[in-house]
Amino acid sequence: MPDHHFSRRRLLGLLTATIASVSLQWSSAHAAKKQASMHKVSSSSDSNKPTVGIALGAGGANGLAHILMLEALDEMGIKPHRIAGSSIGAIIGALYASGISGKQIRELVERFIISPEEGLVEEVVEQDAARWVEFLDIELGEGGLLSEEGFISFLYDTIEQETFEQLDIPLKIIAADLWHRNQIVLQSGALLPAIKASMALPGVFDPVILENRVLIDGGTVNPVPYDQLSAECDIVIGIDVSGERSIPEAMTPGYFATIFNAAKVMQQAIMTEKLRHEKPEIYLSPRIVDIRALEFYRASEVFEQARPAKQELKQQLSKLLGV
Repeated sequence: MPDHHFSRRRLLGLLTATIASVSLQWSSAHAAKKQASMHKVSSSSDSNKPTVGIALGAGGANGLAHILMLEALDEMGIKPHRIAGSSIGAIIGALYASGISGKQIRELVERFIISPEEGLVEEVVEQDAARWVEFLDIELGEGGLLSEEGFISFLYDTIEQETFEQLDIPLKIIAADLWHRNQIVLQSGALLPAIKASMALPGVFDPVILENRVLIDGGTVNPVPYDQLSAECDIVIGIDVSGERSIPEAMTPGYFATIFNAAKVMQQAIMTEKLRHEKPEIYLSPRIVDIRALEFYRASEVFEQARPAKQELKQQLSKLLGV
C-alpha cells in the first residue's frame, strides 16, 4: 500500500534537511544579491521619493499583524512599490496588492472570522485549535490534515483579480519545491494556485502541484522574503511574525504543537543565517506571545499585541523618508 502520509519522523527529517539546504543557498547567493542591490530599480525618478517595498513573513495567525503594518503605510500615504510574501504573508499581501486597504482587510477579518452572528467564537473555543474556522475542515487526505478549499474559494470571492498581472501592486509569492528542496518565486500567471502553494504547510495542508513541481509552504525556505525586493526598492521593510511561545507546564507537546513549533525552529534558523548576510532597511518583529498557528479567532489579541510595532514602523519610515 502506498504511503500517502508524512510520518512525524519523515516530517522532522524534511525540516532538518531544508534548514541545511537553505543555509547553503543564502551563503552562495549573498554576493550576487549584494551586487544587485547596488543597482536598485526606482520608479520614483520624477518625484525624487524613494520607493518602498514590504516583505510579509510566515507565521500562521500571528500574520494577522501584517494588517496593522499595511495600515501604517496607508496612514502615511505610502503605496508600496513591490510586495513579497510567504504563507500567511502571501495571503495578506495578495489582498493588499489587489487594491484592498489595510483597514478594509482588518474589517474583513473581524467580520468573517470573529463574527458573533456566526457563533464562531463559541464554536472555536469548544473545539481543537486546528478547527479554527468553518472553511477549514479536517481532511485526512493525500498529504495534509486540513482542506483549504473553502479558504481558497473565499479568496476567489474577495480578490477580483485572477492573475499577478492584474494586481495594483507587483507581488512575489514564495513557495518551496518539495523534491528539489529549493525556493520558488511565483510572480506571474494564476494568482490563487500560487497562494495555495505558499500556505501548504507540510503535514497540515496538501502540497500543490504547479507546473510539474510539488510545492509547499514558502515559510520552509524563506520565512521573510525581503531579499526579493532589495534590487527593486530603495527602502525595504521586513516583517517577521514568528512570535513567541511560553513553555507550558506539560512540556511534552502534542502532534500539532510539535508540527508548528518544529516549523518555527526551522524558520528561526533560516532567518538567523539570512540576517548575517543581508538586512533590510527596516526589520520588525512584532512581539506576539502565545498565539497558536491556527488561532485566527484571536485576531483582536494579535492586533493589540502588534500595535507597538505599527508605531515603530511609522517612526522608522518617517526618519528614513525625512517626514
